[in-house]
Amino acid sequence: MSKYDNSFTDELRQRLSLVDVISRRVPLTKKGQNYWGCCPFHNEKTPSFAVNEDKGFYHCFGCGEHGDIISFVMKSENLEFKEAIKELADMAGLKMPEFKQKSAEQIAAEENYVKITERATQIYQDLLYKDAGKHALEYIKNRGFNDEMIKKYRIGYAPKNNIISSTFNNINRDKLTATGLVRIGDYGPYDFFRDKLMFPIFNAHGQIVAFSGRSLDGSEPKYINTSDTELFHKRQTIFGFNFARESIHRNNRSIVVEGQIDAIQMQVHGFGETVAPLGTSLTEDHIAILCKSNRNITFCFDGDNAGQKAAVRACTLVLPFLRDNSDVKFAFVSGGKDPDEILKKYGADAMKKIIDNATPLIDFLWEFANKNFLINTPGGRAQAEKYLKDCTSKITDKIFQNEIESEYNNRKFNKWHKWKQQKYTPTIEIPDVDIMTINVIKSIVQTYPELAEKYMDFLVSLNISFDENVQKTDLSIDDANKFIVSFKLQRYLKSLQDEKLKLLSNIPENAGDKYRNKLKEIDENIIKANEKLELLLDINK
Repeated sequence: MSKYDNSFTDELRQRLSLVDVISRRVPLTKKGQNYWGCCPFHNEKTPSFAVNEDKGFYHCFGCGEHGDIISFVMKSENLEFKEAIKELADMAGLKMPEFKQKSAEQIAAEENYVKITERATQIYQDLLYKDAGKHALEYIKNRGFNDEMIKKYRIGYAPKNNIISSTFNNINRDKLTATGLVRIGDYGPYDFFRDKLMFPIFNAHGQIVAFSGRSLDGSEPKYINTSDTELFHKRQTIFGFNFARESIHRNNRSIVVEGQIDAIQMQVHGFGETVAPLGTSLTEDHIAILCKSNRNITFCFDGDNAGQKAAVRACTLVLPFLRDNSDVKFAFVSGGKDPDEILKKYGADAMKKIIDNATPLIDFLWEFANKNFLINTPGGRAQAEKYLKDCTSKITDKIFQNEIESEYNNRKFNKWHKWKQQKYTPTIEIPDVDIMTINVIKSIVQTYPELAEKYMDFLVSLNISFDENVQKTDLSIDDANKFIVSFKLQRYLKSLQDEKLKLLSNIPENAGDKYRNKLKEIDENIIKANEKLELLLDINK
């Protein structure tokens, strides 16, 4: 067979599960590391046809048939190579490219690319232990990395000068810029990564194809990554996956965290199956790659608002990949901490408890609906029901979808608030509300359901239980509306003042215009909020 550009076939193998494709024709049962069934290529009563998802091949111990996902479709459906690729592309929802034989120039360019990135990694590694990288080495060691970890993950330091562009000044500029390490400016080539702690990014074959650089001076963004190249696509790349593949197979799950340092620390502390998305939010491609290795995934995010949003996004993405043998869970670390901090301060046992107490997906969605809709009102219940219906409709396994819908129906929409929730990390830490204010708000909600609907998002954020019946308020609807608005403004003012206090208590050494502009913006918002509050109080008089 001619040599074709294999990037598309590699993408098919990444996005599609071999077990899923074969099980459309052959019932499979998992035993040990493999799935087993009766061979479709010869008659047999005792299963001798093995499918290894992790390694991407099937083998029949009866007739000797052996191959991968493409050869299975070709043989089982009597198709030519290109026809089989077309069928698999349709399954994966990908557009067929024009197949071209890979030229000698392309092969040479790819080999040259890897040689440059490998040499650059060596340069960065050496510099980390020299005077220029002293502050970078101090930073990474303060984050709990020892020399063995630094060596294993090949962490290095990119200096402030243009060391890469000067080292490779005898190489064709196009070949050098193709790696993303160097760019061309008005005054010639310059290094893209400067004064950065460098994390190499490996492909599935263990080759370095890109880099992630972390800032060391507190500047944003914290991480910058190699832009997409011919050999690197960050929306399809999972950091640490090359190290985690064996552990994912052995532990029968993957753990997904938010950052590179978190992923490395988790791996070296006994959670070898941990990975992280790279320079982007989770994507469908990330989920497809993980599910191809194992459909059991535990997402571990920070317990703050951003972490909760990331969990909801992950849940939305993973729903189409769910099967009846999937075990998807959500774990949260609270108190402004991340997995790295938990491991350093409290150890692996504490992290294990967080992972072991992760919330199953079906309960995560249910608790999210409880927390984000006023389910004691008809409108809130209707919104929550629509939300759950929209979620379950994304599950492509119809039998499994029906079972989840039945489970939700059994929890009685009109009694949601009486369902005993599992341990849950709040989305936002909200200061306590005094009891008098709580009682007034409860009576307003009981008396004027329309106001409850109008201010649903704000009322939900107060974390007040509206279960019990209270005496109806004597306030008119206009006065009740003004009460909620004024209370909302007071809360907003307090949050602004807290934010300002936090900024003033942590003034960075290199505070510049960005810091001063932020303070100015907060002061302006405080003035505006006070004006609105004073106007409202005047109206009340």
